[in-house]
Amino acid sequence: MGAGHDHGGQALRAGERHRPRLWWAASLLAAFMVVEAVAALWTGSLALLSDAGHMFTDVLGIAMALAAIHAAGRAATDSQRTFGLYRLEVLAALGNALLLTGVAVYVLIEAVRRFSHPPEVPAGSMMIVAVGGLLVNVLAFALLRQGARESINVRGAYLEVLGDLLGSVGVIIAAGIIAVTGWTYADPIVAVIVALMILPRTFALGRSAVRILVQAAPEHLDMSSVRNRLAAVPGVCDVHDLHVWTLTSGMDVASAHLSLDPAAELGDVLSSAREALHDDFHIEHATLQVEPVGSGGGTCSPTSW
Repeated sequence: MGAGHDHGGQALRAGERHRPRLWWAASLLAAFMVVEAVAALWTGSLALLSDAGHMFTDVLGIAMALAAIHAAGRAATDSQRTFGLYRLEVLAALGNALLLTGVAVYVLIEAVRRFSHPPEVPAGSMMIVAVGGLLVNVLAFALLRQGARESINVRGAYLEVLGDLLGSVGVIIAAGIIAVTGWTYADPIVAVIVALMILPRTFALGRSAVRILVQAAPEHLDMSSVRNRLAAVPGVCDVHDLHVWTLTSGMDVASAHLSLDPAAELGDVLSSAREALHDDFHIEHATLQVEPVGSGGGTCSPTSW
């Protein structure tokens, strides 16, 4: 028997309600990406090139996020996909992390090459483009900030914009140093610093996505506490075969076997267990199997999955 019946509506809404902001952010970034790429080729600035690359992954990442949200929404009505396509959001976030890692690695390799022969870079043009990039990234950052708290998919796009914002600041710093001192090494050095600042955030995003894909228990939950809380429900004698995992952003899922006292009222136990999982652990969807004490509790064979 099951208790808890949100069935993923919260997870779908988490990404869906931020779709207009994703579109606005993608449009702004795509328009300026072209400007920055042309300027990077004209000036020969590696810092500008890295920023343009980050902006490209921003646009591609947001496009992936929008595609995942669209696909998940359509799949929610497909009877053959009982959990919809919510994992597409997680796959999109993992793809974003891989893309951004690739850009950072390329910048690091190119920077090492340029340390031996740093090219001349027009600081004035570099500064103007970098300030424009900073303004665009600030707007995109503001558009995605709220959604990043609710959806791992939106968070992937948000982190990419954050990385690009840092890149724009770095380019401005490099342009200022070159303008004042003529020291062209500032360009590859700033590019390396920005790449190294982005990588830890990217790894954290990738790690979160992988944890969801391998169905690990959510990091914020203590499984012993969940088990003990269910065991404390009146009428429950034993809790076994307990599993908790994250299906997608905002949707933690649980399943468990509850051995009941013969005198326990089935409806009351299920209602209390559902409320405990919801109120104490924010688990919206739970499938609970109940059985008489002695039929499974304590003597139940371990599951093979």
